[in-house]
Amino acid sequence: MMFRRKKQPKTTGTGIGLPGGSEHYRAYVGPPHYYDLMAAMAFNLITTCGLREHHRVLDIGCGSLRMGRLLMPYLLKGNYTGVEPNEWLVTDGLLNELGNDILAIKSPRFIYDTRIETHEDVGPIDYAMAQSIFTHCAPDQIIDWLEQIRQVLSPQGVLLATYFKGDEDYQGSGWIYPDCAFYRPETMKQLAESAGLRWQELDWRHPRKQQWVAIYKEGFEASNLENGLSWNNYVDRLPPG
Repeated sequence: MMFRRKKQPKTTGTGIGLPGGSEHYRAYVGPPHYYDLMAAMAFNLITTCGLREHHRVLDIGCGSLRMGRLLMPYLLKGNYTGVEPNEWLVTDGLLNELGNDILAIKSPRFIYDTRIETHEDVGPIDYAMAQSIFTHCAPDQIIDWLEQIRQVLSPQGVLLATYFKGDEDYQGSGWIYPDCAFYRPETMKQLAESAGLRWQELDWRHPRKQQWVAIYKEGFEASNLENGLSWNNYVDRLPPG
């Protein structure tokens, strides 16, 4: 699963100029000059796929709240859960991006672990997000995550995730961050279906050349993903009024 670092220094500033994986709350989760762009990309995707404020969201590998800093203010109180083994990242994200008042206002939940199955009352989750998690996972880890996520997804739930496409499947083991794993699309689809979930690749460009996919329960409204994933198409499908 995700790797846990035991000690990290308090860090401030944007970290621009540092390489991804550096000992800085923004840089550790990826290139700092993309910190804002990655958040915008993911937030636009999840809302275009149907997220509303009353939905419950699971942010897997929430890190320094790159995505969480947009999700928490948007969602109703108690509807955000972040999973992150490196507690220092969440602490620095709150300190530098949101402020601790968000804890009282929105009551987010944080799970400082590499697993969710041992924690009570995680589900039902309507939308799960795993941006650049499977890109660092071995096959057995992907299978394990899909099984765990399936257990907490609501009958209408969906996981939005990324992976790196390749001509061959990664054969290693363990969490390999900051290195990356590549997989054939047919392999990833098979892994999702073996976990009892449906699979659809998404036409949603990623600055780091990762492939977005929707992995979902049968009850998810997948028509939002069809005929070009766009805000206009989503709004056209909304009920009148």
